[in-house]
Amino acid sequence: MVWVHLQKSRTDSIALLQQTNRNLVNMFIEWFTDWKLTLDQMKHLVLASLQALRDCDVTAVTTFACVLALFVWYCYHVGSEQPRNYAPVNAMMQSADVNGLQNGYMYCQSADCVRCTHNEGRNQKLYHNLQEYAKHYSWSGMGRIHKGIREQSRYLNNRSSIQKPEVFFLPDLPTTPYFSRDAQKHDVELLERNYQAILAEFELIFKAFSNCSLPQGWKVNSTPRGEWFTFYLVNQGICISNNCRRCPRTYRLLGSLRTFISNNVFGNACFSVMSPETLITEHYGPTNVRIRCHLGLKVPSNCELVVGGEPQCWAEGRCLLFDDSFLHTAFHGGPSEEGPRVVFMIDLWHPNVAATERQALDFIFSPGR
Repeated sequence: MVWVHLQKSRTDSIALLQQTNRNLVNMFIEWFTDWKLTLDQMKHLVLASLQALRDCDVTAVTTFACVLALFVWYCYHVGSEQPRNYAPVNAMMQSADVNGLQNGYMYCQSADCVRCTHNEGRNQKLYHNLQEYAKHYSWSGMGRIHKGIREQSRYLNNRSSIQKPEVFFLPDLPTTPYFSRDAQKHDVELLERNYQAILAEFELIFKAFSNCSLPQGWKVNSTPRGEWFTFYLVNQGICISNNCRRCPRTYRLLGSLRTFISNNVFGNACFSVMSPETLITEHYGPTNVRIRCHLGLKVPSNCELVVGGEPQCWAEGRCLLFDDSFLHTAFHGGPSEEGPRVVFMIDLWHPNVAATERQALDFIFSPGR
């Protein structure tokens, strides 16, 4: 008699695997029914398991096991991470130990000042905030923010000199020095319709300059030449209550804007006043996630804004939109008898920042975090 080895087909292997699995299930049911575990049954279980592994694709099983192990490790790593003590974001944005003013922003010696110091501690703080947001809400839609925080040092250090935000760069946003009015059409039209009301409230608070050189609520900003004053209603996401009470209609208008950044440190709303013969040194804004909007209130001759090397002029009652993460400067070269250049400045969301990203950025950069 001659024995002939027959090669099992793929179908037979699958059938055998299914039969083996059914046998294992039945075996477990039997054990949990009468609680009679024996060494023979253990031996049969081990042999059946080995046979099942031999009948499967070993490469696929190994790959799946590795991926599963990595996933379990990641879950354990994230879940067991202890909260760290970080300085709040707005404490980084401005420090109490101020030694000087430049370009309207506070420059200090503190290592926590986010505008003045570029270090890994800031990126760790931002990533910690992103993790906290994801735990409370979701990682969905966080791809660009995660990428931006992970590679922030490269973005800030290696970008061309024409656009270099000082704090946070969100990758893959369309880049242009100026935006058309249609970028935020609703808010632009609303601001322009209320031009007269805003101008009237400005004139009331500006009268205080007739009695003193720096009235209450106003800030003076350092410039190489001339004078530049600001009166904030919202400063880095914080409402200035006393100033808002003095401009009630303008403050209520902010609540009607759909894209005003009101809940994080990148949001500002203020009256900006440049005296004749004033020059503001070239500088960069903190981020590219916003559009800065200037509503012209008083625009004398020979006043100009230059963003990314492109000059533009303001117009009374009209909004000018630009990305202040580009290198920009402004000057008022008109005669003193024409008075100061005055704009109402508001920070709006970049139109290509999605709603989920806005919510996350409000959380990550919220005042007090």
